[in-house]
Amino acid sequence: MPFNAETLIAQRALAVDASGIRKVFDLAANLKDPVNFSIGQPDFDVPERLKEKAIEAIHAGKNRYTPTQGIAELIDPLLKKTLADTAWPAEDTCLLILSGTSAGLVLAMMATLNPGDEVLFLDPYFVMYHHLPKLCGAVPVAVDTYPDFRLHPERLEAAITPRTKLLILCSPNNPTGITLTQAELDAAAAIAKKHNLLVISDEIYDAFCYQPHLSIAKSLPGQCLMLKGYSKTYGMTGWRLGYVAGPKAIIDQMTKLQQYTFVCAPSMVQYAALETVLTHHIDMTPFVRAYQKKRDLVVNGLKDSFEINAPGGAFYIFPKVPGNGKITATTFAQQAIANNLLIIPGNVFSSRDTHFRISYATTDDKLAQGIDILRKLAREI
Repeated sequence: MPFNAETLIAQRALAVDASGIRKVFDLAANLKDPVNFSIGQPDFDVPERLKEKAIEAIHAGKNRYTPTQGIAELIDPLLKKTLADTAWPAEDTCLLILSGTSAGLVLAMMATLNPGDEVLFLDPYFVMYHHLPKLCGAVPVAVDTYPDFRLHPERLEAAITPRTKLLILCSPNNPTGITLTQAELDAAAAIAKKHNLLVISDEIYDAFCYQPHLSIAKSLPGQCLMLKGYSKTYGMTGWRLGYVAGPKAIIDQMTKLQQYTFVCAPSMVQYAALETVLTHHIDMTPFVRAYQKKRDLVVNGLKDSFEINAPGGAFYIFPKVPGNGKITATTFAQQAIANNLLIIPGNVFSSRDTHFRISYATTDDKLAQGIDILRKLAREI
């Protein structure tokens, strides 16, 4: 019998679809200078001071493995700030430096989920929330938030079963940009306490919040994993650096698993990040203000043609395709690509295919071009 590699593929791999975002990139491969509303990363470069510090670390020989948990020089100030922000008990709180917050999601699920356990998250959702539980043999459960993308406590409560173990919240949200209110966070915390759920608070976009950032973490001492990172805040998406704080029992297991997977976060990047916590010379406020203006530009440019829930953070908008269901978001995205505009259809992030994601992390000129194309497509439906 001839060798057939396809017969060796594990079911856990087959259960995960290829990224819908990558499919859009494939469709757009032949476009020249497209208007790109698809990329989920800042369009500004890493601040020069951080580049200099990374280069200095390389020249100083900081190129070897670090301790699995990260360098103490970075852990200590981050943990101190975490304890000050959350009032968590110091004796039971640990912090682990990660190769990006995505690594934190992987390690957290590997450390806590057994086959058959259920993981709740809000729909629309970041794509990993849906697929990573499957790799652990667990069951992803998306809780509907349409049409306003708010957290509805009664829907969350109704989704809980005896197998529910984990709740993931992301505020500001990807793909909607919606930020949760204090009342919504309080309701979610009460539900988590009632049902003894572990909560992962994914706060990768906390710096891109157009009002003071609110976290569920301080309401759940000993019951929350708080994920934060550098990729979005400092344009360091390719540098792969983040961290997770939470109860010692879980962080210890995540640290052990990191030994056999990611090993450690990039050494020179950890040393560069010291500049953000020790000297506080890196002020990203001008960039955040610029992105708030970009959000307003897109919302104001599209609100007469599309149904929009104005985002409170991140750099995403999730408009509804016009036409009362005449076409799906996938079809609309294909039409946009035919007009040299890249957007992501909603079914990449949702059980529905009625909306589409815009990333406004691009130049104002490109935003204006994209707005014109979208308004034109809306008129043609």
